[in-house]
Amino acid sequence: MSTITIDATDGSGRFSAFVAEPARKPAGAVVVIQEIFGVNAAMRETCAFLADLGFIAVCPDLFWRIEPGVDLTDKTEAEWKRAFELFQAFDQAKGIADLKATLAAARKLPGCNGRAGTIGYCLGGRLAFMMAEQSDADVNISYYGVGLDSLTGELDALRSPLIVHIADRDEYFPAEGRAKVDAAVRGRPLVHAYHYDADHAFARVKGVHWDGRSAAIANGRSAEALVAALG
Repeated sequence: MSTITIDATDGSGRFSAFVAEPARKPAGAVVVIQEIFGVNAAMRETCAFLADLGFIAVCPDLFWRIEPGVDLTDKTEAEWKRAFELFQAFDQAKGIADLKATLAAARKLPGCNGRAGTIGYCLGGRLAFMMAEQSDADVNISYYGVGLDSLTGELDALRSPLIVHIADRDEYFPAEGRAKVDAAVRGRPLVHAYHYDADHAFARVKGVHWDGRSAAIANGRSAEALVAALG
């Protein structure tokens, strides 16, 4: 495991990205998109899991323009408060630009086979959905993204597979919004939406809402999609 530095495409600076590498290469790369808690232990363990599956995992620090090196947990009220402050200050358009830069950098890493996708959680789940519509990623996977119903208008732009994992007890994504996503993706061969009887963040490693069964099923589906798209 290591850290790389990536140039922002708008010339505003450089940001870091955590990297976990598989035992064997060449391999496909996965850009891991953080939650509102920064590149924390859960994200680093997720990268290690993806590396164990045989992929180069790259997790960029998307909050670097606000506060570099954010590393919070979901265990205290103070950390939740700070996480929501960061979320509210976060510029999603600039975040997408940074993710595109990370995707390009990942494809050029030593040992990468040239293919790369994204996988995101919570805030990252929303951004992965946006990357499916706005980037050339080879596959995009969204875990319990928030407000996805507001993004469905650009689904015609999809050129690669999009996997959407939806938590049916998600307090941050009401049932009405979930139903709108289901209706919007129905009949689209590139999109697969799966539902889980679980709460938001059911796949957050060691998180307060961890659900082992739902996480295992979702992660298995994600692994199959990554293997199919990235080799």
